[in-house]
Amino acid sequence: MTGMSSALGEIATEASLERTTFLASAGEQLKSFLAANRQRIKAAGGLVLIDDDPDYLSVAPDGSFRSRTRYQDEVTGEWRSETEVIESAAELVELYNPAEVFAAFAEAAREQAGLPAEPTGAEDLMEVAGIAPDETVGVGVGGTDVTEEGYARAADEWARSHVMEGEPANAEEAASRLYDLALTFQERSQHTEARLLEQFESVVTDMSPLLGDLMILDDEDERLWLKRNGHFEAEVVPEREDDGTPGEGDWKRLSSPDDLVEFYDPTDVFGDLAEALAESFPHVIEDEEDDSDDEA
Repeated sequence: MTGMSSALGEIATEASLERTTFLASAGEQLKSFLAANRQRIKAAGGLVLIDDDPDYLSVAPDGSFRSRTRYQDEVTGEWRSETEVIESAAELVELYNPAEVFAAFAEAAREQAGLPAEPTGAEDLMEVAGIAPDETVGVGVGGTDVTEEGYARAADEWARSHVMEGEPANAEEAASRLYDLALTFQERSQHTEARLLEQFESVVTDMSPLLGDLMILDDEDERLWLKRNGHFEAEVVPEREDDGTPGEGDWKRLSSPDDLVEFYDPTDVFGDLAEALAESFPHVIEDEEDDSDDEA
């Protein structure tokens, strides 16, 4: 039991550390994106990123965000709305999935610029950087992530080429440029998230066999495990494209980090894992409290 307790404690600690690292990294990435596009966002007059009642998120010309929530008053039964000003990227990634934020930037810019419905900006950017599709897959010499390098280089090449073109002439051109860059950063964000899950899996390889297959989530439209081999696996029912409701019986298996980040935010995965461990093995929390008392 002592070995089990130690393994669980280490998993919980690693999950907490990975969550903190991910949020810090995602915040810096979003901050970099906003800084690179400050003038474009200003020229476009800001963008409405999410407008799906009750969810609302917009970026103002000064680069700050506005988030609105809608709730029903328990006393009066009336629906009320609250608007919150989010000043920093670090605060925003605590509330929103960074990949979804970049996707929202791309969609909002596409609509404002009147671009075609099918997104092609990311692929175009890779061509600008002279990067072949197979160059963006796998791990390079010395463990370097070729995917991350590829998209980073694409973004840098894109930025340099558009700096040479000068400032956008109007809001439509600013939105078009912002759209292209948002797609690239969305791809980078997803690859960063996948690598974070891979790093966590490599750390817990020696601990997870002691736990067996650990069920993290078990809902009517999703199931998530940390398997005995140390890898995350999931099954989800994707939403229907027409009305956004879950499909019926159309389960999709997610067996790799790249698959998982299409449906899950690593922050939520690590948090749910910690909760699942605490529910299955309550002594994990007690051990953590004891350690805190000893440190105090």
